[in-house]
Amino acid sequence: MSITTEAELAGMKKASQAVAFALKEMRKFARPGISTKELDDYGGQILNDLGAKSAPYLTYGFPGWTCISVDNEFCHGIPSDKRILQEGDLINIDVSAELDGFWSDNGGSFVIGEDLNQHQKLVDASKEILHKAIYNIKGGVRIQDIGFLIETEAKKRGYKVIKNLTGHGVGRSLHEEPHEIANYRDRFNITRFKKNSVVAIETFISTSSTYAETLQDGWTMVGNRGGFMAQHEHTIVVTEGKPIILTETNEIWN
Repeated sequence: MSITTEAELAGMKKASQAVAFALKEMRKFARPGISTKELDDYGGQILNDLGAKSAPYLTYGFPGWTCISVDNEFCHGIPSDKRILQEGDLINIDVSAELDGFWSDNGGSFVIGEDLNQHQKLVDASKEILHKAIYNIKGGVRIQDIGFLIETEAKKRGYKVIKNLTGHGVGRSLHEEPHEIANYRDRFNITRFKKNSVVAIETFISTSSTYAETLQDGWTMVGNRGGFMAQHEHTIVVTEGKPIILTETNEIWN
């Protein structure tokens, strides 16, 4: 969407604060010994208490309030009673929701407890790359140039990017134009970021894979060459200068 009034900006801020708060609290709640279903129910209750509705559930009938992916799962992981979190797990939580007609999206990968499996370096790379990408976005910048920046920064650190997972426009629904904000230079995408538009910018930084494939459950995605992936995501408003980071209070950069 494009922000045209103060009321629209206020609405986007409110929806964004809801998803940011849910993500922040879920990260605090996540610990060894609990199931991903417990974690999801906790996040779902927070959204409900704030008057927000789960975007993946509303939009796609997703079997959970949030997407929780663990270890080799890259994204769209289904919360489960059977999946018990372990010390050192790499986990990704993606929280998106609708509130009063406005939609916002954010997510982050982190390590459960102690970094037993050396995932923190990957997590830090994803955070740093997202920060650099976002602060290079303003009205008129080509989307492919931000993709090139993300891939270049990943390569510098010895990582790859997932080419079939992208950021996207957001605001009046979960996925809007621009539909694909890729993590590489997509030479066929000549679109530019527009001032006052709302977009969800996300990194997909991986150790081995370049494409994500869907498992038989129809939702969970894993890498075509295995390995691990870290994702971090903020919803922002594009301006002529520094962007407005609507989900900043999720503290994924901390």
